[in-house]
Amino acid sequence: MPRPVRQLPEPRAMIVAPQPEAVEAGTAVLAQGGSAVDAVLACAFTQGVVDPLMCGIGGLGSMQVFDPRTGAHVILDGMSTCPAAATADMWAGIFEGECSDGFGYVLKGAVNELGHSAVTTPGILRVFEAAHARFGRLDWGALFGPAIGFAEKGWVVRPHVGGVFATNDAPYGRRPYVDKLACTVDGAALYLRADGSPKRVGDLVRNPALAGTLRDLAANGAESFYTGPLAARIVADMQAHGGLLSAADLAGFRLREHAPLEITYRGRRVAVPPPPAGGIVVAEMLRILERFDLVALGHNSPEYIRVVAEAMKIAGRDKDRHIGDPDFVVPPLEMLLSDTYADACAGRIEAGEKTPLPRAGGDAKHTTTISCIDADGMVVSVTHTLGTPSGVIPPGTGFMLNGAMNWYDPRPGLAGSIAPGKRRFSTMSPTIVFDEGAPVMTVGAPGGAWIAVAILQVLLNVLDWGMGMQEAVQAPRFSATTDAIDISNRIPRATQVVLESMGYEVKRSPLSFPFAAPHGITAWDGRLEGGADPQRDGYVGVVA
Repeated sequence: MPRPVRQLPEPRAMIVAPQPEAVEAGTAVLAQGGSAVDAVLACAFTQGVVDPLMCGIGGLGSMQVFDPRTGAHVILDGMSTCPAAATADMWAGIFEGECSDGFGYVLKGAVNELGHSAVTTPGILRVFEAAHARFGRLDWGALFGPAIGFAEKGWVVRPHVGGVFATNDAPYGRRPYVDKLACTVDGAALYLRADGSPKRVGDLVRNPALAGTLRDLAANGAESFYTGPLAARIVADMQAHGGLLSAADLAGFRLREHAPLEITYRGRRVAVPPPPAGGIVVAEMLRILERFDLVALGHNSPEYIRVVAEAMKIAGRDKDRHIGDPDFVVPPLEMLLSDTYADACAGRIEAGEKTPLPRAGGDAKHTTTISCIDADGMVVSVTHTLGTPSGVIPPGTGFMLNGAMNWYDPRPGLAGSIAPGKRRFSTMSPTIVFDEGAPVMTVGAPGGAWIAVAILQVLLNVLDWGMGMQEAVQAPRFSATTDAIDISNRIPRATQVVLESMGYEVKRSPLSFPFAAPHGITAWDGRLEGGADPQRDGYVGVVA
């Protein structure tokens, strides 16, 4: 019999994110004629309500926007900064070591990850404000409606949120997440059961205080957060509990706007955010791997995994050595992306050399992403996070502040050391791919140190292997962010045996979909196809 013919109308616009409520909000805005930026903002505000340890207005992030109507193509950098009161040696005497997974630093009392001293200057609202001013069509206040509704009427804890609430990072040197939920009276009331345990799948969360905060922002704009009444409430709470963040820090925060960092890969242009975001890692891996006929190796074959893993380790080592806040350490981007360097790296891989990477510095595992393409071809990709959430909810505001001081090395004199105004490297890398000048793909991912390696594999799956986006994001992944190669439980054990015979330590994850959670959209020949990683709770929203 002939194959059935597609009956559904072709999508005109599309949005994808890890939370169903947030996708619903963004899809509604697209249906109302909003731009991709409008849809992404409505989606992001809702994410902050229904994924409160992942992201929110107290967080940070990076957004990439391409507008074909004007030709504008920008990176909006809202990475947080160290408060001015921070000093390089303030925690040197209580340093105990690095977290065993490379994600942060262990201090006596956990003052860098839990409580008011863990908070850095949030930047994400400045990103949203600037993006809307330049690319928005709908009224700013109209974008808050879904988020306010979910905060006021309530939302139900989903599987991934419930898993985050129950996370215990004590084996790695960090505090259990129940400590963050219980850090403030407001947090305990919102997210804990009567017995003190975290709320579970199916439990209702209502947050009328956050609804009030969002109404304030809808009416008064981001300025309320940085210089207005909301800023005053944040600062008062900081002063009452010995926090570092000040009114001057909030008022002085400035959005950074950059041109994308761009490379070509097999004739297509790949645009990623420059440092301190993580696009350099994605770009360097692609430059190295372009020297190999990956298809000839076989998808996820032992040799394919070896070659790609060594590229991951080389880029991870170079990131550790060279990449930080460009205001403090100038990154050698031209050298890292040069033909000469890529040839040399590829040569070492071909010769069977193993690049040592005893530990890669990590960043937020608890992050989220959105990708969107509207009917006019505007493409937006954003990744935003609370870092390691601090647990701090300023009284009566309903939102949690980031805990990104955990990302800074408490030992003075190092590339990642604490310094006033310093931004910390983050692997967040919202990405757009162009073919003959037209955008054909956008992808982003939450997942800390795994973000870059997950985005890399989705790019390879689409650009080398010709996969559709859903197939590309759910294909088995692997990771090499340390000396070991971590593999998905869907990679055959026979492959693991061969890799081990090559001298690699191989760690098998018990999960079917580990190592970040990429979400993206392709637009080959103008036809939109989305993909949502199955390990999260989201989906692809379509406007036909």
